[in-house]
Amino acid sequence: MLDPALLRTQTAELAQRLKDSRGFDLDVSRLAELESARKQIQKRTEELQNLRNTRSKAIGQAKAKGEDVAALMAEVAGFGDELKASEVKLDEIRGEIEAIALGIPNLPHASVPNGSDESQNVEQHRWGTPPVFDFPVKDHVELGARHGWLDGDTAAKISGARFTVLRGQLARLHRALAQFMLDLHTGEHGYEETNVPLIVNAESLYGTGQLPKFEEDMFSTQLGEHKRYLISTSEISLTNIVRDEIVDDARLPLRMTAHSLCFRSEAGSSGRDVRGFIRQHQFEKVELVSIARPAESYDEHERMTRSAEVVLEKLGLPYRRMLLCSGDMGFSATKTYDLEVWLPSQQTYREISSCSNCEDFQARRMQARWRNPATGKPEPVHTLNGSGTAVGRALIAVMENYQNADGSITVPEVLRPYMGGADRIA
Repeated sequence: MLDPALLRTQTAELAQRLKDSRGFDLDVSRLAELESARKQIQKRTEELQNLRNTRSKAIGQAKAKGEDVAALMAEVAGFGDELKASEVKLDEIRGEIEAIALGIPNLPHASVPNGSDESQNVEQHRWGTPPVFDFPVKDHVELGARHGWLDGDTAAKISGARFTVLRGQLARLHRALAQFMLDLHTGEHGYEETNVPLIVNAESLYGTGQLPKFEEDMFSTQLGEHKRYLISTSEISLTNIVRDEIVDDARLPLRMTAHSLCFRSEAGSSGRDVRGFIRQHQFEKVELVSIARPAESYDEHERMTRSAEVVLEKLGLPYRRMLLCSGDMGFSATKTYDLEVWLPSQQTYREISSCSNCEDFQARRMQARWRNPATGKPEPVHTLNGSGTAVGRALIAVMENYQNADGSITVPEVLRPYMGGADRIA
């Protein structure tokens, strides 16, 4: 969440910035009403608490002297009910203010272009040349249909739409991609491999910003009174490792990577990418998360994005880097780069990685801090996350960019050690 002081003292200016950059309408009048009521009730609550403490001390002293305390006891009882009601009302008002604060998106960094949708994103650079084929290009669904390698019909029978069964050499290629990415990020890029839970509690989702606003995007499970959620990205589990922690300065930047299953309901995406393996309810990603000192987080953002780019370059996949405009960024992000990989069947670039700096937005929600050596005091860390990369979309990109006229797929050189030395699947 945003700094509460900003919400209290610069409400009008904040509302205008949110409207201009995010198209978000902040209810300034309601916040003003709540803040006025909070101050008034908090003042009266503190007065009553002080009165209670003073009278309680007097009662103790009177009892020690053997004096009659009936009058003092009656006085305490007289304002006790008012104090209890005042404390309850104060908690209610604070809860409503917090609920509003939890629904406010992060403010974009000054370097982020203003815009309302993806058409106003800005290309930063491109790498690689899209391949030219001397035969009719097949998409990944046609290529995967051979031998039932990519089977949506069987998955639909088992689970429903937007699930896929992978078989044989294609399933092995999918696994090879994930292993390659993990080995690269741990061996060359300095991330610590981490295996994390796929099911998390609500507190974790509040921490990274999926709740309360995006609950419809999450799959959930209920066991008795306990409701838990299937992760939509391992960013959730990885980032929450530092929730309610004060991280030692010597550990920063803390870089973690995880290969995990991810689950998304794809609410609101009806009709989009219904063919094939692009938009699934269940998919796999290799995620990158960094916990950084505030002064270093933008250098860390560039480093993280570069780590994801190296994956695509070693695979020989043409891509471009896009700086997202303010209206296309995720809820928790203050700056985001998307990497988009070339798909020959669509003759366009499609997102395969998103790398974001959230500054202290998630950290404030999680109470994740570091002890600043300069001040000796705990301060919010900065959190960053990125896909390094989406395994399923990398599989699609390899299939389409490395396809041959006979329908076989050449295995990128860096993946061959993971494929038993095979140079193609057919």
